[in-house]
Amino acid sequence: MRRAATPPPRRLYGSVRDSVAGAARFAVPVSGGGPGRVPELGRLSRPPSPGGHRAEPGPGPGPEPVPPELGPLLSEGASGGARAAAVRGLRARLEAADCGWLRRGLSPAALAALAAALGGYAAPREPREREPEAGDVPERAADVGAAFLLLLAELQAAEGQRSRGGPAVGPLLRAAVGPAYVFAASHAAERPWTTPGSRSVAQELLAGLLRATGCGSVPEFLRGQDEEEEGRFAAVMGLLKQELTKDAWKCNPATKHVFSWTLLHITRPWLSRYLESVLPPSLLISDDYQEENKILGVRCLHHIILNVPAADLCQFNRAQVVYHALYNHLYSREAPLIEAVLLCLLDLLPVLERAQRHQKEARPTAPCDEVLQLVLTHMEAEHRVALRRVYARTLPAFVQRLGIQIARHLKRLERVILGYLEVCDGPEEEARLGILETLQCTIEHAWPRMPCRLPVLLKALLKMIWDVHTDQGSTPEPVKAALLQGATECLILLDRCSEGQVKILLEGVYSSCEEGRVRECIRKVQENT
Repeated sequence: MRRAATPPPRRLYGSVRDSVAGAARFAVPVSGGGPGRVPELGRLSRPPSPGGHRAEPGPGPGPEPVPPELGPLLSEGASGGARAAAVRGLRARLEAADCGWLRRGLSPAALAALAAALGGYAAPREPREREPEAGDVPERAADVGAAFLLLLAELQAAEGQRSRGGPAVGPLLRAAVGPAYVFAASHAAERPWTTPGSRSVAQELLAGLLRATGCGSVPEFLRGQDEEEEGRFAAVMGLLKQELTKDAWKCNPATKHVFSWTLLHITRPWLSRYLESVLPPSLLISDDYQEENKILGVRCLHHIILNVPAADLCQFNRAQVVYHALYNHLYSREAPLIEAVLLCLLDLLPVLERAQRHQKEARPTAPCDEVLQLVLTHMEAEHRVALRRVYARTLPAFVQRLGIQIARHLKRLERVILGYLEVCDGPEEEARLGILETLQCTIEHAWPRMPCRLPVLLKALLKMIWDVHTDQGSTPEPVKAALLQGATECLILLDRCSEGQVKILLEGVYSSCEEGRVRECIRKVQENT
């Protein structure tokens, strides 16, 4: 008999059902069954004899047949109504403890296929792929979650009978926990396709999986209890890998969230062994056109950078690939994405610098210089308050990273500082506070270059002090006090690096000023030694 060609897998759960259905066509039919009768999953796993003929079953009772009502669940072409009836039939059998077919003659691969098909029935899909007759996703998730809980309880009960001579079901339990985890992670958090009822069932299933596997937390469930033990992360990624492709990852909107949520639970030193499987999906998600997906992918990349050794990141130029992907995002105009990218780059830049030192490369411009040049260019012309605040918050970290080498960027940095000190950005004054911190760091690291810039900086700081003092807007008093304190510290630093020139220039201002808060700032500078 020639095997009929099966279509390529479109989705994770569909491909699993196809494999089981394709194997079922070559199984020995159940006696008395017609062409539509579902074969025994136990017989699917029985290998043929070396001569090419199927081996006859040994003596003793044969395996229990799979209930016929489960056939539509494993069939790709079944309607939504038929699959819903199959899920209800499975629940009914599990509730009635009619599980002889489950305990005898069922291979782990067959149970994994059944569990994957069960989770796929409740998987959310894009609107164009929805099956209107299959019901809403939350309702399906509640039914599937209840079925998974019953199945998990049955496998645990069977495992408890093993010591009394019952069959071993450990492999069956291991085969079912992967699809059950993917389902639970898809519906446990608040998403557009979940409701309080479906989230409750998914969270209960997740807790049941931890109890069944003897784990105290989700990270322990995924990574194992120690470095010697292999957890279930590889099995989960094996299920997600088929959906995390360029053409398929958007078919199921839950896939990206399951991947990111799972990834964030794996930390040092476990994550490095899975780097090959988690880096490509993270880059794929970050390269999307939707801002939500870009931010999600960048956060996944940031987690990888923080939890994988620098040597592994530098191997095969992985760090350079990540750097170029992040650098391209700096041209975006969305504040949340820019903030996520800049924070990620701050942790990636030391890895790149280490790689350059080891390779003894002499580049005219270091990555940190490239990033700061682009950031300052954008800051100079930026008028959106949200972006100005993001840039100002992260700029001090770049100055600290460059150290004395910030002198290369002083001309452009000076223009940015002067422009941001002039503009009030609302009640919290985040941009001004960030720029004052940037100015302090710049004076500390590049103090030999400050005396020639003293007149310009002193004028800008005094003007800002006066503006803050006379502000009659909604700025809270603690924020005003923080601004005045930051400006005073900058004046003190300028006075130190200019050998007392600031004190001399402020003497005339102090004698002619009658405003108490301004005089207090000047007095602190004059009294500082």
